[in-house]
Amino acid sequence: MQSKLYYNDLLDFYEKLLTEKQQEICHFYYRDDLSLQEISEILNISRAAVHDTIKRCRDELDSYEEKLHHYQGYTKRMMLYEKMRSSNLEEIQEFIDQCIETEND
Repeated sequence: MQSKLYYNDLLDFYEKLLTEKQQEICHFYYRDDLSLQEISEILNISRAAVHDTIKRCRDELDSYEEKLHHYQGYTKRMMLYEKMRSSNLEEIQEFIDQCIETEND
C-alpha cells in the first residue's frame, strides 16, 4: 500500500478527475490530514462511507497513474533537473536529452 504522501502527490495531477465529493473527502484526508472520524463528523456521513470513498479514490488515482504516468514522468524530470544543477555543461546536455525522452514516454 502506498503512503499518504504518494496519494497527496497524485492528487496534484488527477484531483479534477474525481467527483466533487471525492475531492472534498480526499482534501480533508490527504491535504488536511484529518482522521476518518473527523471527516465523518464534518460531512455528517458515516465513518464507513468516508473509508469506502477514500479506498475508491485510491483505486481511481492508481488507475489514472497506471494509464497516464504523469506523476512518474514528473518525478523522473525532477531527478534529472537536480542532477543538472550539479553538473558540467556536457553532462547537462545529456540530461536535457533524457528530459526530452521522458516527454515521449
